[in-house]
Amino acid sequence: MKQRIVAIALAGLCLGGASSLWAADKVELTTRVSGVVEAVLVKPGQRVKKGAVLLRLDRTVLQARLDEATAEQARADADEADARRELERAEELFNRTVSSVSELEAATLRHVRAKAALSGANARLMIAKKNLGDAELKAPFSGVVSSVPGGPGTVVTADCQPKTLVILSPQP
Repeated sequence: MKQRIVAIALAGLCLGGASSLWAADKVELTTRVSGVVEAVLVKPGQRVKKGAVLLRLDRTVLQARLDEATAEQARADADEADARRELERAEELFNRTVSSVSELEAATLRHVRAKAALSGANARLMIAKKNLGDAELKAPFSGVVSSVPGGPGTVVTADCQPKTLVILSPQP
């Protein structure tokens, strides 16, 4: 008899006993991001291979967020380059005793802030790219689609209890 442990079922496998390994009966799948289901690409009873796209969310908002993050990253990159050049000029003037310590410190602070803003922009860009990729629900293992409770137009909220969109059973 197969044993089901829901907490580990998302990985597709359950551990039971001391050394035996059982496959989960069914795994409920959902997307990692919120959105609206645009297309369901599988039907109940269909066999799928690991990595197959099962459904797609509408990518409009996620693409806009990626575009916004890309622009923010470009702006932060330009600001950091400008702050770096300003710091180099301030250091040169300070070394020639043409400017004060406070001017050098101000340029240093601006450069540190610009580097921090660039780091944050790079992180937001990475997250936006990941979220856009997560708009596709892919099979975590080869199996048979048991049911498809989520259809086009289904609203998915990837919060505490996301809606099940596809139920996948491992291949026998």
